[in-house]
Amino acid sequence: MKIGELSREADVSVETVRYYERLGLLPKVRRTESGYRKYSEDELRRLKFIVHAKELGFTLDEIGRLLSIRSDGSECESVRALAESKARDLESRIKKMSRMKSVLLELARQCEKKGVLDPCPVLKTLEEEE
Repeated sequence: MKIGELSREADVSVETVRYYERLGLLPKVRRTESGYRKYSEDELRRLKFIVHAKELGFTLDEIGRLLSIRSDGSECESVRALAESKARDLESRIKKMSRMKSVLLELARQCEKKGVLDPCPVLKTLEEEE
């Protein structure tokens, strides 16, 4: 399949496919006599793997490690450790975002009580140094 079909099947842009190739996440593929890249089902599976890993929050470096582990048949222990680390990172980010949400909702609630001439609590808070 050509790059356009590959990108549609994986729901990514053609530029994303090229970018992953430059990074080495996708292998360089052979070209047809007319110069088109020729992708197989293996490359499509690999690209979908990358997309799914990104959806789970893995960085491109981490995905590279996962792909290496996947190809060399390493023990599952290192993958488990990476997944647990990512889950802890996500939990921390969720807590931080939850606090951010609470602050924003409180500031928005305060805005409802202010008049036109009163300073906006959101803008006032953003101007303050912490």
